[in-house]
Amino acid sequence: MPVKLILNKNADAGSVPVKIFTDQVEQAALQQLKNIASLPIIYSHVAAMPDVHLGKGATVGSVIPTLDAIIPAAVGVDIGCGMNAVRTSLNASQLPDNLKPLRNDIEAHVPVGFGRHKMINARDTACKTLAPGANRLFEQHPQLLKMLKRPQETWVTQVGTLGGGNHFIEICLDESDAIWIMLHSGSRGIGNAIGQYFIRLAQRDMGGHLHQLPDRNLAYFREGNPNFDAYIEAVSWAQEYARVNRQEMMKLVVNCLKRQLPAFTLTGEAINCHHNYVVREKHFNRDVFVTRKGAIAANVDQLGIIPGSMGTRSYIVRGTGNAESFCSCAHGAGRRMSRSEAKRRFKRRDLEEQTRGVQCRKDKGVIDEIPAAYKDIDEVMQNQSDLVDVVHTLRQVICVKG
Repeated sequence: MPVKLILNKNADAGSVPVKIFTDQVEQAALQQLKNIASLPIIYSHVAAMPDVHLGKGATVGSVIPTLDAIIPAAVGVDIGCGMNAVRTSLNASQLPDNLKPLRNDIEAHVPVGFGRHKMINARDTACKTLAPGANRLFEQHPQLLKMLKRPQETWVTQVGTLGGGNHFIEICLDESDAIWIMLHSGSRGIGNAIGQYFIRLAQRDMGGHLHQLPDRNLAYFREGNPNFDAYIEAVSWAQEYARVNRQEMMKLVVNCLKRQLPAFTLTGEAINCHHNYVVREKHFNRDVFVTRKGAIAANVDQLGIIPGSMGTRSYIVRGTGNAESFCSCAHGAGRRMSRSEAKRRFKRRDLEEQTRGVQCRKDKGVIDEIPAAYKDIDEVMQNQSDLVDVVHTLRQVICVKG
């Protein structure tokens, strides 16, 4: 589907248009999009994906092109959060009747929630690669050391861990019953600390100009400011940390399947994509910084992953390179309601009903992740038919939550 709603269509010099790939947007999210579009650093227009919803400062599901500037809060605190998926040579007939032992094995080997690996060298090779950047960050920004308990140990032991919230590990079947492994996580505690630190630094740097912003969380660094360069270095490291974190988790999950299932190989390309990040790209003949907050890159023929919720379908897609979306697409179903509203409205029996047939937690601790708290993934996909083509449709049989 093409753009369905345009804000600021006849925008004056003080704002740019907002092109939205859905007509179902909450009023608060519309106001956030208008706030972003009013910033003097925005180039061309702001794009909002079909899963768009209210965020902190910047709207989740937005693609924000900026000229010589970056908004740290638009990238957010789960820097580099994204997806990893790989197809195996196994098929559904090779799964045991009882999937709980496999789920238990995954949970035993991949720390979830606040869990972490006990061994400092748990992910030795990956950590050696990341260590020089981490040491440089702590040397240049000693305040980060105060934001984490045992910071030098924390970032190491959290490599290859899931976290909580909407992060998950799933075993899925595609349309031909091939088994896939899919997971969703980001840069863990160190990414959160980096995000918070630089959001506050941007607000401090803007000083007396902060009150001119429609939202203080839209404070930004301009290129040429030393803190701009510092943020680029820090966010780039956190994005790489997130990618490695997913890669290491995938290795652990593969090993679990090897212990529990018949011998197999991994087939096809492993997809590893961010959906909370910033990158320099060229659009409409200008080099800009593109911040995708809850959106993934969808360049021509680029593979991506769009998950539903813990009881619905997910999709492996191929990008079409749509210019109006800045070659982007949705990162998932997108929340329909807040976590507190989901907890108020639904009970454990609702969760059990909506996740029937999926081996997963069904306790009150994950009610905020109930499928009904999310938008209809099929409607989201229909609204972005101009942005991506569906390659595979996945349905989960195991879902591990933090």
